[in-house]
Order: sequence, then structure tokens, then C-alpha cells
Amino acid sequence: MKRKETHSILKANQLSIGYKTKNAKTIVTSNINFELHKGQLIGLVGANGIGKSTLLRTLIKVQPALSGRIYLNNKDLNTTSTLDLAKQLSIVLTEPMTSKNLSVYELVALGRHPYTNWIGNLSEEDTIQINNALKLINITDLKEKKCFELSDGQLQKVMIARALAQDTDVIVLDEPTTHLDMYHKAYILKLLQKLTKETGKTILFSSHEIDLAIQLCDTMIVMKDKDVICNQPCHLISEGVFDTLFPKDLIAFDNTTGSFRVTK
Repeated sequence: MKRKETHSILKANQLSIGYKTKNAKTIVTSNINFELHKGQLIGLVGANGIGKSTLLRTLIKVQPALSGRIYLNNKDLNTTSTLDLAKQLSIVLTEPMTSKNLSVYELVALGRHPYTNWIGNLSEEDTIQINNALKLINITDLKEKKCFELSDGQLQKVMIARALAQDTDVIVLDEPTTHLDMYHKAYILKLLQKLTKETGKTILFSSHEIDLAIQLCDTMIVMKDKDVICNQPCHLISEGVFDTLFPKDLIAFDNTTGSFRVTK
């Protein structure tokens, strides 16, 4: 059997994240090391306030790292221009939309902004990418609807389609299942898993849905009080990583089922 080659997409080396002011530096987490590969679904998990959003903002160059290096396609993120970054990495954030009067098609078309001219005219290639994104997410029938007419679940799919239309190697999503019910949480994460297999893109998302991430992810990044661990879910379970993720006075991790349960 031919061995499957892996291609490094996103790498953190001795990364330290946090906040810096003129008079002080607040370190959230340090000594972060991981390497993510092409075609993987990666879940970033941890307790509330542990620094997941800070790490994501640092990885997408919204917030500067305190120290260490981030490499995107083996190039130092600090030397990557804004335009080049937009052609390699797309983002789906949790902030409320300010453009709900746009149609679904118009919103997805915004993903082509890094490739259009200053007028924003769409080329034939742009149109192909937009329609392909709509088809992959199975929302072609919604393309004429206004975004304010959509449910939370439908709107989240549109935002993912916009990121797909951007045609980047990496898609980063911050809490993509927020405000969704249990069924649609599972639906969105299963959709992300499907997209990695069908497109070969690397998809990194932060989530509180740890049980679902364990079931669906190729790799997980687990943030704890003193360290950040990156590995396959099965290895994280066998190494007891989830056992100490939360205080045991209320919930505990069951290594047999690979899920959390309420303690008696």
C-alpha cells in the first residue's frame, strides 16, 4: 500500500500568546508547539477562559504573538502580506453580521474579494468558485434569499460557503456551533468533516462540543492550565488528557465511551 504523504500547513513553534501594553505583558499560554496537516479536521478545545480565542486570533494574525513563530505553508506568518494571507487562510468568526440585507449569493461572493479588481467585478473563475461553494454546502436553493430570512443554522452554512469560495488552504472557525441546537451542532461539525475529505482543505475550529470533536476530528488541540497538547483523539484518551480538563466534582471523562458524564 502506498504511504499517504502529509503536507505541513500550519505550524506553531515555541509560541507564547497573550496581551502586551506599554507597561505590562500578560501571558495566557506559552510553549505552544503543534503541526497541522493538509486535509485534516482539527478541533481546538478547553475550558472557558483558557485562551482558545486568543490562540485563534494569534494564528490568523489578528493579534500578535508575544514570542515564538507561526508558519503557514512553511512561511513565517510575520513575513506574509495581508493579501497573501487572505489567499491562504479564510475565517468564520462569531461576531454578528452587519450585512444581513445581502442575498446569500452576494454574501458568499464576498469570499472572492482577495482575487477581484478594485471595482469588485467577478470573473468567470470567481463565479465558478462561488457556485461550487454553494453546491458543496448544499445551499444553492437559498442563493436568492436575503440573509435576514435565514435561520441560525442556515446562516452558519452560508458563512462556511463564503470561506470555501475564498479557496484557501486553511479555514479557521471560532465556535461555529454557537446558538445551534444539538442536531445542528452535529450537522455543522459533520459538514466540516465532509469538506476536509472532499476538498483536501485543513479546517481548524474552536468548540465547547468536546464529545463531538472527539468523534469527528482527525486531530485535536487541547488547551489546559499549564500546557497545550496536540494529538489524535484516540491518543489523547489513552494518555488521560481529558481526565483533568475539568474539576471532577461535577463531570468526569469516561475513557470507555470517550465522552463526559455527570458524576453522581
